[in-house]
Amino acid sequence: MARHALCVSVLVAAAAVVLMGPRAAAYPWQVCGTTGNFTANSTYQANLDAIANALPRNISSSPDLFATAIVGAVPEQVSALALCRGDVNATACSSCLATAFQDVPNMCSYDKDAAIYYDPCILYYSNVHFLSSVDNAASTSRINLQNVTSDPGRFNSMVAALVNATADYAARNSTRRYASGEAVLDQESEFPKLYSWAQCTPDLTPAQCGDCLAGIIAKLPRLFTDRIGGRVLGVRCSYRYEINRFLDGPVMVRLTAPPIPRAPPPADAAAAAGGRNYHDLGLVVSILLPAIAALLLINNIVWLCCWRRLVRSQSGATGPDSAEKENIENVESMLIDISVLRAATRCFAEANKLGEGGFGAVYKGTLPDGDEIAVKRLSKSSAQGVGELKNELALVAKLQHKNLVRLVGVCLEQQERLLVYEFVPNRSLDQILFDAEKREQLDWGKRYKIINGIARGLQYLHEDSQLKVVHRDLKASNILLDMNMSPKISDFGLARLFGRDQTQGVSNLVVGTYGYMAPEYAMRGNYSVKSDVFSFGVMVLEIVTGKKNNDCYNSVQSQDLLTMVWEQWTARAVSEVVDPGMSGGFSWSDVMRCIHIGLLCVQGEPADRPVMSSVVMMLGSDTISLRAPSRPAFYTRNGGGGGGRGASSREDTSTTASVQG
Repeated sequence: MARHALCVSVLVAAAAVVLMGPRAAAYPWQVCGTTGNFTANSTYQANLDAIANALPRNISSSPDLFATAIVGAVPEQVSALALCRGDVNATACSSCLATAFQDVPNMCSYDKDAAIYYDPCILYYSNVHFLSSVDNAASTSRINLQNVTSDPGRFNSMVAALVNATADYAARNSTRRYASGEAVLDQESEFPKLYSWAQCTPDLTPAQCGDCLAGIIAKLPRLFTDRIGGRVLGVRCSYRYEINRFLDGPVMVRLTAPPIPRAPPPADAAAAAGGRNYHDLGLVVSILLPAIAALLLINNIVWLCCWRRLVRSQSGATGPDSAEKENIENVESMLIDISVLRAATRCFAEANKLGEGGFGAVYKGTLPDGDEIAVKRLSKSSAQGVGELKNELALVAKLQHKNLVRLVGVCLEQQERLLVYEFVPNRSLDQILFDAEKREQLDWGKRYKIINGIARGLQYLHEDSQLKVVHRDLKASNILLDMNMSPKISDFGLARLFGRDQTQGVSNLVVGTYGYMAPEYAMRGNYSVKSDVFSFGVMVLEIVTGKKNNDCYNSVQSQDLLTMVWEQWTARAVSEVVDPGMSGGFSWSDVMRCIHIGLLCVQGEPADRPVMSSVVMMLGSDTISLRAPSRPAFYTRNGGGGGGRGASSREDTSTTASVQG
């Protein structure tokens, strides 16, 4: 059985040596792990088989041809990631991934973690939960051993320029984090053209993608000097260059090299030309090109300095602390020129407007590479001030999960404040769930998928990410639905970052949406992960019943949706409140379990509500027994403490259009 007996931690250092061996050229390329082994017919094997069945289907329906999966419980849990090259179609992508699952057991027999690389796709799985990490694990390098013999210095310079330009485009200008490049030398060169490719997993921010690619491109001089082709492949980012075209899609980056200096003319010819001597043309070119690069670099530095000054002047600060510096750097790496966004939205044409709320309008746009975006254009009188804007940017840029909306970039030019998000085609949950006709699109399978996805997104925010985030404004209008009806949590303008040991915070100004605010937050300004759990519970009951909690305040039968559901629960008549729009075809036990979980999440005392990791487990297993819920929390909009300490209700439409597509 062919395999590399290399630890991931030393793979890159040994790659240059390993690639010289005759067995290293075997295709596909695998990196077998060192985290342990599993046995045949074990639970781990079953979990891996489940991923092998699901992931090829999931990736073929993903617009980014990117998919992740987690199956099972620790210690037998399997996490997996799959990505196809940006020019590959969905059919070829799914086929490549299916082949990967067939090949990798033979190459990395019974290893709990393994990576396998093909030209069209990559696959990585592990018993270690790596999906929240940006580490470029299991990377490997491949070298074309043929050398450049004519003017290698010029060739190497062009390789470096093309690879860097392609990587920059992938990180900054493509929501898919993919770019292709072409450099034209000239017909007299040994190799007239160069081709390149760079790609990151699309869940990375521009800054994370740029950092990842910069890390592997730094190895270029050591590994690939004078070589006509090479690639570095990793789980999170990869790049490649060749003298032959190897991609099928359009070229996104084009470079042209300066002409090869010609031989100096005879002395008399120089004199005839007015005394000018061209024998130093090569020297002039060698000086001029770095000078141009330096000017471009200076221009970028001046722009970044102006940007820093703008942020400081808007925030009133004379000098940001280390946290502010990090936030500014994160934002700087995501800057998009306003000209790009105007072209993408056709100058913010009315026909491209997706919606409008309290913070401003949202427009659909299309970038030059075809990626669709949603541009949140904050109005000059927007309720979202600079502080909330910086808060949303700093948080969303650091949070990466398939159930969180992805921030693509930002533009602060010419009095504009623009946030650029991935385009989410099915708009927000409230626009479908609370529409008498559209709600029929949501059968029970889709509704359960939405509930489960929101729960996993919240678990990531509260427990699994490097940060600990309390959202504070969870509601149906802030849940966006992608083309597969998978939910994405959006609008982090009110979110708060907690220390790992912090359990709650207190706000003097309570800002949120009535019907979703936990009672301790609405009445006393206390917020925690448990206040998000309360909001989640409200959404669960809304999804099951198809009724909006706010609409029940004037109900003759009950004061609010929570009480209405509770009354039917205690009367053992829950079927009376289940949305008839689901039109059968579902398991009553599953529906009852979701209502049970929803009621547990809206308990009056925060300590009585489960944490989100427990909610995910309860949703995923019908063998876990659930404790009996008590009467849910209840407070009215105009009494009973609903106003709280300086409370300010955000109308449900205020952020519905914030980032939706």
